[in-house]
Amino acid sequence: MSSVRQQLLEMITDPDTAYAQESAELLPLQLQAAQELFEQRREQIPLVDRRASDAGITEIRLLDDLVPLLFAHTVYKSYPASFIEQGRWDRMLQWLNTLSVTDVTQVDVTGVTDVDEWIDRLWANGHMVLATSGSSGKCSFLNHTRGDSAMKKRHFKYTVGWPFIRSSPTRTVFWLGPLKGPNSAIEAGNFNAENWGRPGGVFALTDQELKISEVSLMAAMRKKMADGTATPDAIAAFEASARAKGQAGLAALNKLIDELLDRRHEPLLISGMWAQHMAIIARARARGIGDGEFHPDTVMNAGGGIKGIALPLDYKEQVHRFYGKVITPGAYGMTEMAQLHPRCEAGRYHRAPGMIWLILDKIGERLLTPADGANGVVEGRFGFLDLLYEGRWGGLITGDKVTVDFADRCPCGRSGPTLLDNITRFSDAGEEDHIGCAGTIDGYIRGALNLS
Repeated sequence: MSSVRQQLLEMITDPDTAYAQESAELLPLQLQAAQELFEQRREQIPLVDRRASDAGITEIRLLDDLVPLLFAHTVYKSYPASFIEQGRWDRMLQWLNTLSVTDVTQVDVTGVTDVDEWIDRLWANGHMVLATSGSSGKCSFLNHTRGDSAMKKRHFKYTVGWPFIRSSPTRTVFWLGPLKGPNSAIEAGNFNAENWGRPGGVFALTDQELKISEVSLMAAMRKKMADGTATPDAIAAFEASARAKGQAGLAALNKLIDELLDRRHEPLLISGMWAQHMAIIARARARGIGDGEFHPDTVMNAGGGIKGIALPLDYKEQVHRFYGKVITPGAYGMTEMAQLHPRCEAGRYHRAPGMIWLILDKIGERLLTPADGANGVVEGRFGFLDLLYEGRWGGLITGDKVTVDFADRCPCGRSGPTLLDNITRFSDAGEEDHIGCAGTIDGYIRGALNLS
């Protein structure tokens, strides 16, 4: 790792200083680190070199120079679906190799029967592939190393809870999801359990491992139901299976909730989706438990989980009123991103020194500036170069619509720029997101795989 990259990434161990870095002083260092990383990755990942050659990029001198080098988020699910459907695990390795720093094609996939076994083989060989939920019907697969995972865990240690509280392994942790499986949310759950959980004090929704094959089948079926291609028999079978799993999941959730409520007077770390927190409230009411009974040192995280679920309009207010005066930090992140963006007292998201922001136009081809909005507040597509990754290229154009305030100072008093807490998607789950360069990069990959 380059000395400048190391310098920027090491800053997170003192988060108060890291998130106070002045933009004018930080940018030259970020550009220098980006140049060093670019020199390495274009030698290691042919796609980076191809993008650079086509765009005439030989050096990173400005943020604009990074824009043509960003991968669309869809590139991590650009493999032909037939590779999985037909069990062509060797071809899946070839596809993943086009996006990885180290060679994955030497992994032995003899006897692999499904995608879960394929991922297991990769993990056993040091390629810690994470899979997304696959809401569009296909899962994304992102390679990273054991070193990447260790660095991410360290970042979580100093970021989760900031600026309200520092992590320490002294709390009882309730993670309202699984803690086993190759998924970024599960990875985050384990980081929080290790950084915050006291010995013997970690509780999860289930001990069962998340199976990516089941997630993929579920996502594919939902997509077929949405576009009208699912048969009545297939829909009936899917809904029956979903009901059975839902009933089993509800029993597990209620058991976990009872344990949580029994411990409400001790410091906890509670992480779940808004709908799950509403389920906690309903269970508490049934037990005669009112609002504000939790220990004030409890840390409560909430987010997501409302699509297709009927929640009252004031669900957020109900949740905050129920927990009372506890600690409620927040952060913005995603599977493709190693470094979280913590939310400050003013409700703005801040960037770590090792994260380069690239706010783009809707199609992801032009870098936006303060002049593109009123008073330096601009709406655009979020892109970034995450300087942490060693296993793959960390430059990405996301599907997120963000509002950035380019002001030098956040209302909290720290340096800017900052992201407002109104992040949405450019496309709904299950829809394709159209990004200008996506087709070009997909073409490169198909060429590398000798596909017409």
